Amino acid sequence: MDFISLTIKFLTLLADFVGNYGLAIILLTIIVRGAMWHLNVQQQRSMKMMQTLQPKMKAIQDRYQSNPQVMQQKMMEFYKEHKFNPMGGCLPLLIQMPIFILLYSALISPQFIQVAGDQHFLFVKSLATTMRATAGISENGVLGAAKGDKFILGNTATVYLPGEEIKGVKVADPATAVEIQGELEPGKDVDLAVSLDHIKLKFSQQDKIEKADLTVTNSNIRENETITFVRDGGVLKATVPTVAVAKKLHWDVLLLIALFAITMLISQKIMMAMNKNDSADPTQQALQKSMGTFMPLMIIATFVIIPIPAGVLLYLITSNIIQILQTIIINKQIDAEQAKKKEAVNDDELKNAKKINEK
Repeated sequence: MDFISLTIKFLTLLADFVGNYGLAIILLTIIVRGAMWHLNVQQQRSMKMMQTLQPKMKAIQDRYQSNPQVMQQKMMEFYKEHKFNPMGGCLPLLIQMPIFILLYSALISPQFIQVAGDQHFLFVKSLATTMRATAGISENGVLGAAKGDKFILGNTATVYLPGEEIKGVKVADPATAVEIQGELEPGKDVDLAVSLDHIKLKFSQQDKIEKADLTVTNSNIRENETITFVRDGGVLKATVPTVAVAKKLHWDVLLLIALFAITMLISQKIMMAMNKNDSADPTQQALQKSMGTFMPLMIIATFVIIPIPAGVLLYLITSNIIQILQTIIINKQIDAEQAKKKEAVNDDELKNAKKINEK
């Protein structure tokens, strides 16, 4: 099953509904976070319980620090007694990671560039653009190129047989299907070749192929060109003019990275403030504070190095904003529940208290 194609189809369905791929990504984020609401509640409950149990856990660790095996056994018994799962807070993150990887793979794929590569949203000029993508103009008959660039094909092709035109023919392994013949010299014509084995037709139809219209994408500059390849023996060949392009910093994507950093730092600070534990070890508190500051910085540095499409950054920013709102709402709900339980316990104590007869 091609999960990337399914993701793009689902995004296209959402885009048709809301009218824009940027809004579709935001709607997808809301759907994902909404589906994970229950898990986020469990995560917050787990963190709250960790605060309550922290002193007792520390006492067990101090008591059995000379015997790690007994300590581990006592801790497991302690977790079981209080129905506490120390890994419960990690589950939402583990579930979100595959979604992030899938969305990244989808938005950077030739299929998405082919259907929505030029889609803009607010100040973002292209949802498929990365921070240092080269500026390229799609469908002008000339491929923008720089030294070291690689070309990939779109997911489908239009194939021409004698007296017959077949649209939507699947291309096998589009990321590796096209080969550059000789050296790529920006500004000069480049010869491209595609083996007929990559055109998914019946053998009887493959033998009759005369030419094919294929979408060629420069994966480094997010540019698409529809090129007509003519058959020559067992391959399809095309000669395409190129124009040299220079590297360019996309300030709209850089601004998205900055917004991601701000929303992530706010989210971290709110979570730390609402889950503050005065009884916790000062060293542990300092470590948590440092991690809350340095982790976002490390992720931002990674995003500068690794080309993250603008659409993925939009997903992450929206996810952070929803996380902030969820943290506030869920914590208020949990605090209200705990206050209600405490009040109920106090009422029971008053009811069960012995009456003193005055003489």
